[in-house]
Amino acid sequence: MELLDIGEVSARSGVQPSALRYYEDAGLIASVRRHGLRRQFAPEVLLQLKLIAMGKTAGFSLHEIAGMFGQSELKELPRAVLRERADAIDRQIDELTALRDTLRHVADCAAPSHMECPTFRRLIDMAGRRGGKRSKPALSSRQDSKQGG
Repeated sequence: MELLDIGEVSARSGVQPSALRYYEDAGLIASVRRHGLRRQFAPEVLLQLKLIAMGKTAGFSLHEIAGMFGQSELKELPRAVLRERADAIDRQIDELTALRDTLRHVADCAAPSHMECPTFRRLIDMAGRRGGKRSKPALSSRQDSKQGG
């Protein structure tokens, strides 16, 4: 089996060696052996790092990601939590889509100024009403402990 040293894993994944060591300490990834002082990893670590990056992008804590891998006391992240996070991402997509459409309209609008454009004013008014109804994503367990919850 071809092993990758920590520098090669870092170069291929874009993850800093310090983060790789942290992930290993947290039990998210595992080195197979050492060559001198350098950690050696199986090629599968690159897939694990992609999954970690996706989990982080989705807003999961490293503790929750470890649960997805079955490597924490969570054993497995409840599917309801996964659905809630997917719903939060859907809401974020809707908000970003509206923002994108507003920006494109502003860029293409023939009105002398944005504030004179009735469509722009309507879009801003709708965004302002929606902004107060925005739901916050669930706190990760790490955030809970920081906030005393």
